[in-house]
Amino acid sequence: MGTPDFAVPVLEKLSGNFKIAGVITQPDRPSGRGRKLIPSAVKVSAESLNLELLQPGKVNSKSTLEKINNWNPDLIAVAAFGQILSPKLLALPKYGCLNVHASLLPRWRGASPINAAILNGDLNSGVTIMKMAEGLDDGPILAQESTPVQPGETAGSLSERLSSMGADLLVKTIPPFISGEILSTEQDHSKSTYAHLLKRKDGLLDFHQKAGDLARQVRAFSPWPGTYTTWNDLRLIIHQAHAISVTSPGAGVFTRYESNPAIGTGDGILVLDYLQLAGKRKVLGKDFLHGTSLWPQVH
Repeated sequence: MGTPDFAVPVLEKLSGNFKIAGVITQPDRPSGRGRKLIPSAVKVSAESLNLELLQPGKVNSKSTLEKINNWNPDLIAVAAFGQILSPKLLALPKYGCLNVHASLLPRWRGASPINAAILNGDLNSGVTIMKMAEGLDDGPILAQESTPVQPGETAGSLSERLSSMGADLLVKTIPPFISGEILSTEQDHSKSTYAHLLKRKDGLLDFHQKAGDLARQVRAFSPWPGTYTTWNDLRLIIHQAHAISVTSPGAGVFTRYESNPAIGTGDGILVLDYLQLAGKRKVLGKDFLHGTSLWPQVH
């Protein structure tokens, strides 16, 4: 069970090492201006592997449970699926359900652990293989692997690394788990933190914050939901930025720094390396300034 790009290496690695009874992913979703239905990354992968596929709107419905039961799975592997599994479903496979979670649990339970790790300046991130329980990401831990968060790393690049790590760790963990060689470890629930589901509006930058925090937000929300502000009544998307510790001209004040557009913050300035005005293409900050006379000079 999985849906986005993060889950594809997990499916591919599993299919190369085990017999896959079937794949479950989210229904196709409308996307873009034409609201065309787009299949999930996992659906595309499953079809290329000629695997049987289900796309239930409700995975816990009676008809879906019957179909899964007919597959008679020994184990269900879950990676960024996007629906809560009922106790009935969790108990259906002989060996239960294992989840590949993109954090070092109990830190960053919830829907956006990779974004949360970067946003909060964590030095390390990682993956956890967990036996799923009824609560949210609170099941016993079977295996973990950590990796440093690189300077300048975005949620996109960290997600790519963690998905590959998670796929390898899951495939290594399954055989000793099935044979009873691995003892699970209960999470320390007192140390749990929660990463809420991100929405597009979360990308609006608040320039009263420190420049360093805003630079992390830009990286944490890249590629989605993205970060933005408003300039001349138009949405200005900020794809890449860095913080500079100089005196701020004031929170939200547009300025320049070494031929680049910049914005004052609560502490320091945020220099805009790559940006995109609504309806235009993504450009280097320097090139953006060459194309407009409206951006203010240095204050």
